[in-house]
Amino acid sequence: MQIASHPTGESRYAKVIEVSKRVRWEIERDVIRGRDFDFALNFLPASLSLVDELSFLSEPQKRALSQVQGRTYANIFGLVERFIGAKMVDVSRGHALGDQAAFEALVRFTDEELKHQAMFRRIDEMLAAKMPPGYVLAAEPNAVADAVLSKSSWAVLGLTCHIELFVQAHYRASIGPDETLSPLWKDVFLFHWREESQHAILDELEWQHEDAKLSATERDAAVDDLIALVGAVDGVLQAQAAADAGYFVAHWGEFLSAARIQQVRDGILKAYRWQYIVSGVSGARFQAQLSALVTTTQMRRVQKALGPLAYAMPSAPSISLPMAA
Repeated sequence: MQIASHPTGESRYAKVIEVSKRVRWEIERDVIRGRDFDFALNFLPASLSLVDELSFLSEPQKRALSQVQGRTYANIFGLVERFIGAKMVDVSRGHALGDQAAFEALVRFTDEELKHQAMFRRIDEMLAAKMPPGYVLAAEPNAVADAVLSKSSWAVLGLTCHIELFVQAHYRASIGPDETLSPLWKDVFLFHWREESQHAILDELEWQHEDAKLSATERDAAVDDLIALVGAVDGVLQAQAAADAGYFVAHWGEFLSAARIQQVRDGILKAYRWQYIVSGVSGARFQAQLSALVTTTQMRRVQKALGPLAYAMPSAPSISLPMAA
């Protein structure tokens, strides 16, 4: 179902520019400020890491697992921002000789994504100096970007919108309110959130603009591309969960039984599916965006594809995406 461009799109682009200028920050000056991570505290909140579901782990083990997952949380954002930045360069060309507010907003978006990638590389270097050896990022960022960018723009923008909306939800609901986290780790995602809030607005606008160009047949194919991209993301998460489980067990799980080790592996995968897929697709704002663009039949295809992941919530309810009118 085709929808019109947002009637106040021009003013929304101008507002994004204004906020981008106001919240602009630098990695060393504003975020790190000569500090290091406090390993006596958690990194990723339990509402995201789901470590409390692994009740057989001691508190030090849960804390260590929150730190392993926290390192991956930063690295996965660095990974996805590789293809997001490249896509925004591509999208900005459509505005280069037209709406200059839109063009500037998207150029700023790209610049901020490059800065975020640099910040996450810096964070991983700092963590590598303090954590035991053996941690690996299972996916190669450029390979992931190539695979994602091979799909339709509509699907890539949909995936991007989903990612940057769950960034907002994670910080507001879990990271921001949690006083048990390492202050530096928490600040990394505070500053990240401040800029990503504007990126989510641009994602929505550009997804709508792209949708307006498509025929019904093209949009139907794009829905299949989006489903395929979610499957590819899940493949990345499965590989990273296996790597992180092996790393955790090697350093903090020496006395765990084979059955407990399998529970750790399953628990990490569930947490990653919750963090990077389910918490986003189940969010009201993403649901509203998607349901405005697709038909009832297409929404059902998406819902069916997500069905096997429905368990990956803290309370494990079923996913229930709204049906388009």
